[in-house]
Amino acid sequence: MVTTGLVAIDATILATAVPSIVADLGGFSAFPWLFSIYLLAQAVSVPIYAKLSDTVGRKPIILIGVGLFLLGSVLCGFAWSMPALIAFRAIQGLGAGAVQPMAITIAGDIYTVAERAKTQGYLASVWAISSVVGPTLGGVFSEFVSWRGIIFVNVPLCILSGWMLITRFHEKIEKREHTIDYAGAILLTVGMSSIILGLLEGGQAWAWNAPESIGAFVLGGAALVAFVFVEKRAAEPILPLWVFSRRLLITTTVLALGVGAMLIGLTSYVPTYLEGSIGVSPLISGLALAALTIGWPVSASLSGRIYTRIGFRSTVLIGVVLAVIGSIALALVSATPSVVAVAVVCFVIGLGFGFINAPGIIAAQSSVPWHERGVVTGTNLFARSIGSAVGVAVFGAIANGILDQAPGGELDPDAIIAASGAVFTAVAICAALTIAAGLLMPRSRVEDVELAPAQN
Repeated sequence: MVTTGLVAIDATILATAVPSIVADLGGFSAFPWLFSIYLLAQAVSVPIYAKLSDTVGRKPIILIGVGLFLLGSVLCGFAWSMPALIAFRAIQGLGAGAVQPMAITIAGDIYTVAERAKTQGYLASVWAISSVVGPTLGGVFSEFVSWRGIIFVNVPLCILSGWMLITRFHEKIEKREHTIDYAGAILLTVGMSSIILGLLEGGQAWAWNAPESIGAFVLGGAALVAFVFVEKRAAEPILPLWVFSRRLLITTTVLALGVGAMLIGLTSYVPTYLEGSIGVSPLISGLALAALTIGWPVSASLSGRIYTRIGFRSTVLIGVVLAVIGSIALALVSATPSVVAVAVVCFVIGLGFGFINAPGIIAAQSSVPWHERGVVTGTNLFARSIGSAVGVAVFGAIANGILDQAPGGELDPDAIIAASGAVFTAVAICAALTIAAGLLMPRSRVEDVELAPAQN
């Protein structure tokens, strides 16, 4: 939980410091890269860390992640310019790429299937706490201390989490010779970096039909095609293709894609919608959104009692239905902005996410033995990152298309309501599409899934 807190706090605290950072370092036009480069580095490194953890163990990989996050945080705190800060944020992102999947994988290693739901709830609660604590700390440091203090908050947390992992977490690894898939790692990194970069910056930094955008997608596609051929021949592929041949893993990966897209749509546009339409403060809009991260750990913790009785598939379908109901309700109430209404529907959507995410990833983990669990967990989180990147592109295009035609521009409250309503409708459609993945999940009880490693 402490290690997860590194990523969770950082994800919620930095946004409040952007005005202070720009005032100190300049580079207003480049500040979105503070977030894009972090997400890019985090996303592309997850599959590599996941495979390595199945080879050398979870402990060295998560400690490398904590170390990189600590190094990146210290460098960010001393950054002298916006380009330097952006470069150091990439180091932080590389650390985060190891921390989050390893925390979830370790939970899968040391707890039973019945216990993992409660553990996933604890890990999710870290995000709920951070969604309130992060912006509050960020505001305090920005106003009364310095934006650099926000970055240095990570340092004691890194030291504490590293010390706890070194002294309290022990694992036994069977030592044997391994072949590292360097070619696969390079091709996957180049391919996914290019694709995600094109999705994040297309329509933002450059037009969709600009040479930069076309080049990113062409390069990414070519690298991924080459990656598939390399992985078919690799002795120990960095991302084994069997991950995409098993029905349970395919469906849970698609569910993670959907959750990633819906999550980015809500976290990006709910605050903007409330602040731009009825003029509430960032703190109030943040609290309304925090209802989502409160509902998530509540349902994640409860899901263990449910899936042990009715199975993973039925539990996931409950979550999908809640997410669909909540997102449709959000689209309907968006025409008449209300903080209370938004908070209520966000809470319902959060409940849905908890019932989707926890049983989905636990079912996937439980279907494979130890030496495949890191890859399976990493693939699930990687899919969520890809879903977020696609969501940023699609929802951004929808919102910008409406705002560009508005007479009052981006500051017109009516235009903000219309654009946000369109995004929330797209989120509802995305939620409805995940129903297919839930229905296609294999019908299985907990004891059936736990026997799967022998069958695999």
